[in-house]
Amino acid sequence: MMGSQKNVYFTITASIIGFMVAIQFQTVSEPVVRDTRDTWELRNDLMSEKEIESELLQEIQTFEDTLAKYEDEREQSKGKLLKETLNELKNEAGMTDVSGPGITLTIRPIINEIGREVQMAYISPSLLQRLLNELNMYGAKYVSIDEQRVISTTVIRDIGTVTKIDGHSLNRLPIVIKVITEDEEKAERLFKRMEISPVVEDFNMDSLKVELSNPEENITIPGYKDPIRIRYMEPADNGVGGDG
Repeated sequence: MMGSQKNVYFTITASIIGFMVAIQFQTVSEPVVRDTRDTWELRNDLMSEKEIESELLQEIQTFEDTLAKYEDEREQSKGKLLKETLNELKNEAGMTDVSGPGITLTIRPIINEIGREVQMAYISPSLLQRLLNELNMYGAKYVSIDEQRVISTTVIRDIGTVTKIDGHSLNRLPIVIKVITEDEEKAERLFKRMEISPVVEDFNMDSLKVELSNPEENITIPGYKDPIRIRYMEPADNGVGGDG
């Protein structure tokens, strides 16, 4: 029994030793792979690698130039957008000339029975303001009085018995009021409304009359020329929220 176990152990040990010797013999017998390329082949390979490197560098430079171009165009588009926004704000504030369809009203003194103009005392600010309210109610988009642009901050008042619009005296006749509407249809509608407006008749009580022109396709109104003064407004604090 003991002999059988020794034989088994001997067989296993011999197998392991034989396996290790076989592996070692195979490792030693494998030939070493060497680079058999000659100098010219190596030089050609090196040149090919350099060409690939040069192409990659050129592509990188192209991408960088394209990126720089996009950045420049973006900066230019920002400036263009800012300029367009500024022009829009100026237009909304009434600081630019505008043109479009509309009508013209001319305020003249009434002619008496003997063919002479009735001497005018002055144009009432309240009556002129009522006329503007009527125009705005019936579709006026832009208005000028005696070539003075009417904007949201325009003031019409009486100073020393002379009616003034933003400091401009309205003491000489005739006085021309230009009105621009959204389109020709609204210009026609405004004309018909003003023909029957009671405020036009009220000018007769001040020895004045209002003449209406037929709707025109293109009327030009000048922009507001004086500096726009903003009152009761302060720069906002840089803090976030409330008094912070």
